[in-house]
Amino acid sequence: MKKYNIRNFILSILLILGAGCQDFLKEESISNITADSYIKTEAAHEDLVRSCYPLLRDIILNHALALPGTDIFQAGVWSVKAVGDGPALDQYDIRLNSSSGEVSAFWDILYREIGRTNAAISRAEGITYVDPAKKAARVSEAKFLRALSYFYLVQTWGDVPMPLTETIAADKAVVRVPSAQIYTQILKDLTEAEAALPAAATDYGRVTKGAAQFLLARVYLTRGWNYKNSLGGSATDFKSALDYADNVIAAYPLVAQYSTLFPKRDTNPLKQYTGAQNDKNSEVVFPIQYNADALTNAMEVPYPSTAAREPGNYYHSIFPGNELVGNAGRTSDYNRHLGQNQPSPAAYRFFDPQKDSRYTHDFLNVVYALKAVSNYAYSFTDASLKVSYAVGDTVAYWTPWNKPATGTAKGIDEGGKKKYAVMNLDQIITGVQISRLTAATPTMWKFWQPGITYGDGYGTFDFALFRSAEAYLIAAEAIVKGATGGTLGSADKYYNKVLDRAVGANTDPLCAKNPENLTSMETVSYRATPANISVDLILDESARELFGEFNRWFDLKRTGKLIERVQKYNFWTKAKGTITENHLVRPIPQTEIDRSAPAITQNTGY
Repeated sequence: MKKYNIRNFILSILLILGAGCQDFLKEESISNITADSYIKTEAAHEDLVRSCYPLLRDIILNHALALPGTDIFQAGVWSVKAVGDGPALDQYDIRLNSSSGEVSAFWDILYREIGRTNAAISRAEGITYVDPAKKAARVSEAKFLRALSYFYLVQTWGDVPMPLTETIAADKAVVRVPSAQIYTQILKDLTEAEAALPAAATDYGRVTKGAAQFLLARVYLTRGWNYKNSLGGSATDFKSALDYADNVIAAYPLVAQYSTLFPKRDTNPLKQYTGAQNDKNSEVVFPIQYNADALTNAMEVPYPSTAAREPGNYYHSIFPGNELVGNAGRTSDYNRHLGQNQPSPAAYRFFDPQKDSRYTHDFLNVVYALKAVSNYAYSFTDASLKVSYAVGDTVAYWTPWNKPATGTAKGIDEGGKKKYAVMNLDQIITGVQISRLTAATPTMWKFWQPGITYGDGYGTFDFALFRSAEAYLIAAEAIVKGATGGTLGSADKYYNKVLDRAVGANTDPLCAKNPENLTSMETVSYRATPANISVDLILDESARELFGEFNRWFDLKRTGKLIERVQKYNFWTKAKGTITENHLVRPIPQTEIDRSAPAITQNTGY
């Protein structure tokens, strides 16, 4: 494990304080000091604790280990006509190995965070605060962030090193600690933190009692599944998960509309929303914060190591999108879409496009001309077929999976009457543009924010790492696994609370009965009942509610459903994948093996 000397990194910490949470981190430039001379006062310790927050941005930057390679996201464009190999993160083949940049980046960032939190916890012992409760809260913030880092580590790699004190000198000796021992420490940190943290932070964005309770619910739920009997879990953990989830649900009520949780916008950039954005609401339990200053809003660690640091919340740009004929060039109207996390073909079919407001919000199905175009060659095959567009005209439309266009509802190049491209899901699956106006897939724009600078990042909207909708689903899963005594009663009642917001109470939404069978139009309700509630139903609802949020790989791994669901729904894994039990943990980074002596052991199969 890479060792970080507090004397070496504290200067950089202090210099990036302004890159942290917008509501309580103040930028200051402090030079020509050492950690030992500076961190002696309450004010200095406050700075050290603040420095633990910016790396949260770097943690969620590693979406490659949370989204692709799952049932609902893939790392590359899919097509039934594809040749060659797909992405390693989806095929789970020999290219997913210890040299992976995504793997080493996540490992290093998590241990960097642990180095800082250990320093904050250790240094607090010699510092006197005017208010002892404030000191206890700050130490608890660091314990929470340390527990969060170890939770990601142990889920991703299994047994890992577990330093708990500040590292003063370099040491190449590295010992992997059993997973059960790590879970014990995580729960100890979180329990102590919950006892000392305030219900409401004095500065928005700091860790609160509710954040600790949320993470306790998720950790107990995960330990209860007791992966390969290695976590020290038992059936009582599910009861603990339920109790903590109930605490979160009581303190953080759901907002009335799903779209309220994300940036306000209009599907037509010509009518774009230009008012103030509000990323603070009752449902968000713990946000990762951003601000409008590009100089202090960046991720701290380059990812991968040769890349520039991202200058803001960039989640709007990591999903597929389109810049079609009639666009205005490189502007923020449709922004830049890197297409790194492609929804699987089945993912669209988990939703009822007509009844589920999450489908409406998450997918942009219409693209408009932002500038006039005259006599554009529409067709690949008919040079005489040309179209003209005025500003605001529809250029392309993707039909919902359950209502494909036929006959005259198709584009004119397919014998229809529409003077714009019309794409059905079966055409999207071919991966072939049917005209010069279309790209393969509709835009996934759940996190898109209007008016931001064109580029990979620049978003200023906070990222909700924890929100209470997930607490309802945690409670439902815990009850399915045997927990009793929930405030709402049975598992289906918790599940339907989340669903009701999306579709309306008493509404019966219909998804594809067999999402993996892309030609089948057979449907089934996804409203929960005492008879049909199951882990798979909850995972389907989690896919809809938390689509694109930093959780999916971990949910599938926890429930033992990763291999089954990825082989069933992920195009590349299904077609060419070699996923095995070994892939339920990631490879130890080669960089870590090389810098340890004796060398740290590798996970089986890598």
